Amino acid sequence: MLRLWYDPPLDSPPELKVALRQDIDFSKMRENGKFAEIGRFMILPGYRRNIRIAIKLMPMAIKEVVERDYTHFLTDVFEGDPHSPLQFHTRILGFEVIGTHLHGELNCSLTRIILTLDILKAYKRIKDRRNKIYRMLSSNVRTILDNKLAAVTE
Repeated sequence: MLRLWYDPPLDSPPELKVALRQDIDFSKMRENGKFAEIGRFMILPGYRRNIRIAIKLMPMAIKEVVERDYTHFLTDVFEGDPHSPLQFHTRILGFEVIGTHLHGELNCSLTRIILTLDILKAYKRIKDRRNKIYRMLSSNVRTILDNKLAAVTE
């Protein structure tokens, strides 16, 4: 299962103990993009390292978010989780680490790593590679994303 939350609050209550990178300003982020929080795939532990499962869920989320004119994903992953998708998110998809927080909706003592993804920037990056990930992630949104890229570069 996948959850999308449109226009999540970017300001965080003090009890979450958010620590952002020095160059990150949520108010500027809000001015420069429309955010959808993505998360909680709820994949059984035995299947969490199977990239094909995430790759099947992601195109649906990307299509819905892009069709609604949202520009960025926001998510967090648990630091130290043996099934953490952090490397996949950062190396393959292009998410950027923007900070951490200590508490959240799930009762877990692990620090959460906050990530954001500029969808068009990531699309351009994977499109340039033209690999299997590109074909799988963009199969149902290429036209929309190509049009958005063209509009930005004009």
